[in-house]
Amino acid sequence: MSQIALPLSVAASDRPVRIVVGEGNRAAVAALADPSDWPFRTAVLVGPSRSGKSLLARWFMASGKGEAVDGADRWDETALFHRWNRAQEDGRPLLLVSDADGWRIDLPDLRSRLGGSLQLAIGAPDDAMAGELILAHAEQRGLQLPPSAADYLVPRLTRSYAAIERVVAEIDRLSLERKLPATMSVWRDALDAVEGPEQGRLL
Repeated sequence: MSQIALPLSVAASDRPVRIVVGEGNRAAVAALADPSDWPFRTAVLVGPSRSGKSLLARWFMASGKGEAVDGADRWDETALFHRWNRAQEDGRPLLLVSDADGWRIDLPDLRSRLGGSLQLAIGAPDDAMAGELILAHAEQRGLQLPPSAADYLVPRLTRSYAAIERVVAEIDRLSLERKLPATMSVWRDALDAVEGPEQGRLL
């Protein structure tokens, strides 16, 4: 398991932001690290909600390897086609990030260009990645969580990026509300709040 640290100017925070690299996003990260052989110098990145697509786009731009359009599926298609043309003229790799599940493109010229581009997808995190994400979210919040917290939460938590982020936020909220360290009782109550009491006590 590895992580990518974003510079503070990109993170816009006084705490380091780290992109956890695991089975769910390793192929995408490798492709963004070397865009030299992207067809049409363009890649399209899709993935689940809260899976770090925007962070990867910021890292890609901060690396100086190319430019990125986050939320490309919400752009006017004619404007996006012009943006694609400019990338070809400038010889700069272009990363397009889409939040749409099955991005439908109506403009034929844009559809054909992007259809021939590199398609990158972020998949669901495996156990190791989920554990690292829990600890990374806690670090970003300034929340002290031991590795045993991830060991407890991972088998009981829905395997999604959004659920992982929500449970850490709930642990942080409960810990502050109760003015107590984030111990197992807080982990359990946070899990119950996110998943429901029955799910939280499966194991």
